[in-house]
Amino acid sequence: MITLYGIKNCDTVKKARRWLDERGIDHRFHDYRVDGLNQAMLAEFIAGLGWEALLNTRGTTWRRLDEARRSAVDGPAAATALMLEMPSIIKRPLLCAPGRPMLLGFSDSGYQQYFSEV
Repeated sequence: MITLYGIKNCDTVKKARRWLDERGIDHRFHDYRVDGLNQAMLAEFIAGLGWEALLNTRGTTWRRLDEARRSAVDGPAAATALMLEMPSIIKRPLLCAPGRPMLLGFSDSGYQQYFSEV
């Protein structure tokens, strides 16, 4: 089963969900805030993509952190702790399909290519 991870009120997540729905692609949506996020899930995401890719340093959540807190995120352990504490700091959406690499972010062309290869 394809799973789309994110936060339901995120505009980019809404676009990705709409794209999947319009094409009749069966998937499950996992909202970090509603359905949760645990260390094992995050470890799997980091193993697949790297902590640097997952950490959204362009978003509001990151910009609201003070400089000392941002500077402390210097490796996977610190990034994991921050992402578990503040799931909204994770770049989204994250698309996971069995036997396929994870796809982070959304673009129409990126999703078209991803699903044409299935």
